[in-house]
Amino acid sequence: MKILLFGANGQVGWELRRSLAPLGELIALGSAGEEGLAGNFLDPQAVAATVEKVRPTVVVNAAAYTAVDRAESEPDAARMVNALTPEAIAQSARRIGAPVVHYSTDYVFDGSGEQPWREDDVTGPLSVYGRTKLEGEQRIAAAQPQHLILRTSWVYAARGGNFAKTMVRLARERERLTVIDDQFGAPTGAELLADVTAHAIPALLRDPALAGIYHVAAEGVTTWNGYARFVVDQARQLGESLKAGPADVAPVPTSAFPTPARRPHNSRLDTGRFRRAFGLALPPWERGVARMLQEILERS
Repeated sequence: MKILLFGANGQVGWELRRSLAPLGELIALGSAGEEGLAGNFLDPQAVAATVEKVRPTVVVNAAAYTAVDRAESEPDAARMVNALTPEAIAQSARRIGAPVVHYSTDYVFDGSGEQPWREDDVTGPLSVYGRTKLEGEQRIAAAQPQHLILRTSWVYAARGGNFAKTMVRLARERERLTVIDDQFGAPTGAELLADVTAHAIPALLRDPALAGIYHVAAEGVTTWNGYARFVVDQARQLGESLKAGPADVAPVPTSAFPTPARRPHNSRLDTGRFRRAFGLALPPWERGVARMLQEILERS
């Protein structure tokens, strides 16, 4: 098997470089690409040509424009990266007979209600980011029926910056934190997404009927405030000297932190379809976050 991976230096892409390696030959491209191969998603023709040059068994796209607030002022760039170039990839992939794996987001929904979103629920993105990710889904599905589109939420990784690291830093500096308590979701590790992808690809190649859109997120639900309190508690248990404890993380509404892009209040995702189709379990969010914290704090 030959796998072509785009977005290899992002949070999910970095973990995919690990998880996909045992499946076969892996060609992993960041935005700079490499000699003769393009990875810059602002140049869809070059990226599409790379697919046809490499002729992989499967294409995995982990590249995305994820600066949610900046997308409001850069809609053309966000659309190119999240929708038009993925479409070009899918068109080339269909010509060579390669399925496409692509990652999307709960931001395709309007965030209303309290029930976990199912794959066939009506979409209604609130932001440029959400609209461009939804358009990307639609364009990929139209261009290459053999696709896996995995919607997820609240992605984090030990590599690079993340919410948990920020909370630990602030808890070291301050005696009281204020964190949003009216957005609901499940923190989902990049390594979890990468690992389930490595299981799903061989299954799709064996059974093309598995193609489609799936929701993938860690089990359970919390708020950003609950997430922060868990992080602070775990950090203290790991020996961190903090000024603020879990009880010092005060809840505030989303309106307390205005942003250019609207955030969905309900980011819960129903993962039943994915679990049944691929026979995989999705562990509780707390397990992944605790492991990530142990990793980053023990090496800091």
